[in-house]
Amino acid sequence: MDILIISLVTFITAILTFFSGFGLGTILAPVFALFFPIDVAIALTGVVHFTNNLFKIALVGRKTNMQVLWRFGVPAILAAFGGAWLLMEMMDLPSLFQYTLFGNEYDISPVKLIIGLLLMVFSVIEVLPSIQRIRFAKDKLIIGGALSGFFGGLTGIQGALRTAFLVRSGLSKEAFIATGVVIACLVDLTRLSVYASRFSAAHLHENTTLLISATLAAIGGALLGKKLLKKVTMRTIQLLVSVFLTLISTALIFGWV
Repeated sequence: MDILIISLVTFITAILTFFSGFGLGTILAPVFALFFPIDVAIALTGVVHFTNNLFKIALVGRKTNMQVLWRFGVPAILAAFGGAWLLMEMMDLPSLFQYTLFGNEYDISPVKLIIGLLLMVFSVIEVLPSIQRIRFAKDKLIIGGALSGFFGGLTGIQGALRTAFLVRSGLSKEAFIATGVVIACLVDLTRLSVYASRFSAAHLHENTTLLISATLAAIGGALLGKKLLKKVTMRTIQLLVSVFLTLISTALIFGWV
């Protein structure tokens, strides 16, 4: 059942987020967190996100703007190492608090607390128009790359920040999509290289079927998105994502998942 749910969510999300440049990791990380520990959930999300982006590069990669890729991508890669390293270090920290509720014991760990709080922030970003209208000038690309890469490495969520910085970089629609995809792929590759030290411990090899199913679903969604969706109104989706992120972040903060 978990394979079916995750694959279905991945397919629908990949369709809706093909042109926006973000959303797949934002939604998938909390979905995986419902079934796996948070570090495994972020790693699984990274694998699906990376393979989906590789496929999207094959579709649109030739339109990549190399100047923007250099200025935004290099800081993103370097910062992604830092974010992923911090995530791995937090996994070894002792529990902050344990408590019992309705006969069940719950544990609040540093990584769940921090990731939960960050997801709460991203849920606000998803829903508030005033925040979504914030755009950054081209001279802020280096800062944007560092922020996007760091949070990508730490939480698996990088697209919203990347879009906010790239949308004012003077790119055509095709170049915007292509450049964002290449940058996301580089960040994914970077953080996965750090996560790899924990892959065996997290038993990711036991979830090969799930990874293949979710990846194929993402590819199918990307194909359908490219073919059918020229314009998509994201407001309803953003509201749903925000509510979902809020629920998952609350569950993480209180140790319920």
